[in-house]
Amino acid sequence: MKKTVLTCALFISFTTSAASFDCAKATSADEKAICTNMMLNDKDVEMTTTYRLLRGLFAMGTQGDMQDAQQAWLNHRRQCGGNITCLTNAYNSRLQQLNATYLTINKPL
Repeated sequence: MKKTVLTCALFISFTTSAASFDCAKATSADEKAICTNMMLNDKDVEMTTTYRLLRGLFAMGTQGDMQDAQQAWLNHRRQCGGNITCLTNAYNSRLQQLNATYLTINKPL
């Protein structure tokens, strides 16, 4: 019995939040799909972590441009509704963009 309760508690806590929003407050179809699909939830975590890391590496002007691009991407994601294929493609595309941005940073050898 304890094992079942623990498993349920872990499942509930794991599925109630994604990286960029609280799943308990999800209202839109895209957010609900992300909260109920582990692969999309993982992509959300990866995208949000990558975006936040990159945003912290740039000056204010570039940060503003990045925020504008992120907002445009969120609007695009919202248009996918609950379509898993569309959402997956949206995340893959955004992650490619963010990774390309990372490659433009001058790094010491």
